[in-house]
Amino acid sequence: FIIFLTIALPSISAADCQPDEPPCLETLSQPQYGLSEAEIALYPEPNVQPLTINNNLLYDRAYQQIISSDALTIYDAPNGNVTGTLDAGFDFLTTLRSQDGWTEINTDQWVRSEHLGPMGASVSHFTGVLLPETPLPYPMAWLMVNLYPSTAPGADPDSSLGLLPRYTRVNIYSSTEVDGYNWYQIGVDRWVHQFHVAKIEPIQRPETVDTNHWISIDLYEQIAIAYEGETPIFATLVSSGLERWPTQEGLFHVYFRLTRKNMSGGTPGDDFYFLEEVPWTMFFDEGRALHGAYWHDGFGYRRSHGCVNLSITDAHWLYQWVAEEMDSLSSAEQETGPAVYVYSSGQYN
Repeated sequence: FIIFLTIALPSISAADCQPDEPPCLETLSQPQYGLSEAEIALYPEPNVQPLTINNNLLYDRAYQQIISSDALTIYDAPNGNVTGTLDAGFDFLTTLRSQDGWTEINTDQWVRSEHLGPMGASVSHFTGVLLPETPLPYPMAWLMVNLYPSTAPGADPDSSLGLLPRYTRVNIYSSTEVDGYNWYQIGVDRWVHQFHVAKIEPIQRPETVDTNHWISIDLYEQIAIAYEGETPIFATLVSSGLERWPTQEGLFHVYFRLTRKNMSGGTPGDDFYFLEEVPWTMFFDEGRALHGAYWHDGFGYRRSHGCVNLSITDAHWLYQWVAEEMDSLSSAEQETGPAVYVYSSGQYN
């Protein structure tokens, strides 16, 4: 058998060392598995630039969820005439103002305020990252859950290592397989199960991609990457379609763009939904679109009816990137925009 030893010298730490000083680096502690502290000290965190959060983008609308279990009745004024109804389901509205127990949802459209409530989650502040021109020396990943790392592959979480919050960006320094699953090294004697991360893995440009600007969507990792030519420039988490309503694999093109779009679908009494003013919408496969999602913060997991959900910040960045390429803010008619290549790098569980 093999005995692994960790030798730590308290007089020297990673913070004391400078890159390319072997005598200093050789004194740092050695991990049980994976890269050493000396190697990790040279690249302690991903060299990426997160997008800047613009609160004007996140909060330019007042969003509310319909909480009534019955169809919502719409009036032309408070105590006015009935002009329509909206089926009960997964329904979200943007509201304009409230007065005397009534809420205006659009011009000359009013509903009883008691049928509306706050959203179940705040608008997400998550953002993707701009990638450097030089490829990252190690793959970057986001943590998908709040977690304590393990000291070795396959080991139990160790609370003494400190809690790492969801959406933390980490380097993947090395990996090893335990019971058929990958464990990733994210620090010295710090390991996490593959199910707990979403990893950025740029791909070679497929031969079928026929545009300079293109987007890859990995359904397994739930990662979207924007490319210019062969170069990945931006990466982020997404939420694609659930098994019942899958996002289809294949090569597509953005064919219609709108800064805001009402979306509805499903069957009343089953899976009906109505989402008002969905921001930064880019259709690429029939009714499936890349768009911002103000109603959840579950990025990195499948949860849609087939669309590819992004945070509002990320959706706006991608939308503007495509708009610059297409030289227009929105589509006047169907067009052929950047390619969207949807694939799966593994078997999603």
